[in-house]
Amino acid sequence: MPPAPPPETLAAFEAAKGFMPPDEGLALHAAAVEAGQLGLPLLEIGTYCGRSTVLLADAARQSGVSALTVDHHRGSEEQQPGWEYHDPETVDPEVGLMDTLPAFRRTLHRAGLEEHVVALVGRSPRIAALWNSPLGLVFIDGGHTDEHAGADYEGWAPHVAEGGLLAVHDVFPDPVDEFTGQAPYRIWRRALASGAFTETSAHGSLRVLRRTGTGI
Repeated sequence: MPPAPPPETLAAFEAAKGFMPPDEGLALHAAAVEAGQLGLPLLEIGTYCGRSTVLLADAARQSGVSALTVDHHRGSEEQQPGWEYHDPETVDPEVGLMDTLPAFRRTLHRAGLEEHVVALVGRSPRIAALWNSPLGLVFIDGGHTDEHAGADYEGWAPHVAEGGLLAVHDVFPDPVDEFTGQAPYRIWRRALASGAFTETSAHGSLRVLRRTGTGI
C-alpha cells in the first residue's frame, strides 16, 4: 500500500478550494505514488486552486519526480458567473474575469510544495501539441464538455508511458449527471474500448487505468 500523505499535506488539501472529496483524493495520491515509481513526471489537467495538485506534488516529492499541472485559470464552463460552481472570490476585480492562478500559488506555498510543481498556464490542447515526453500519470480533471474532455484525452493520453496510469475524475454513468460527468464517463469508456488501457481501480467518481497496450 503506498504511503499516505503526511498530516500537513492533508490539511493543505482540505483547506484549498476545490471539489475533490478526501477519499477520492487519497485514491489519486496512491495512484500517483505508484506511477511515480516509473521515474517520469505526473501531470494533471485542471488545476483550479490546487486542491488535487497538493496531493500530486506530495506523491512527486516522495518519488523524486515533478508534478505538472495544466490550466488557463479562467475557469471551466460550470465555474462561470451564473453557474452552480461559480465562486465570486476567484474573479479578478480589475479585469472582471476568473483568475485562479493566485489562489493556486497560495495553496502550494502554504503546503510547502512549490519546488515540486511546474505550472503550465494555457489551454490544454495547445500545450499538449507542444509536448513530446512520456508521463507516468495523466490525471484528466478539466472541462466537462465533450469538446474539452475529448481534447484532453486525445492530447495527453498518448503520452502515458507503458505501465503508466491514466486517471479520470467525475465519471458518472447516470445520464442525470449529463453536464458534470457524462463527458468524463465517455472518455473513460473510450479508453477501455481502445484496448490500450485496463482499469485498475474505481473510487467514487475517480477511475484509474493502466496502459497495457498501444494507442488511445
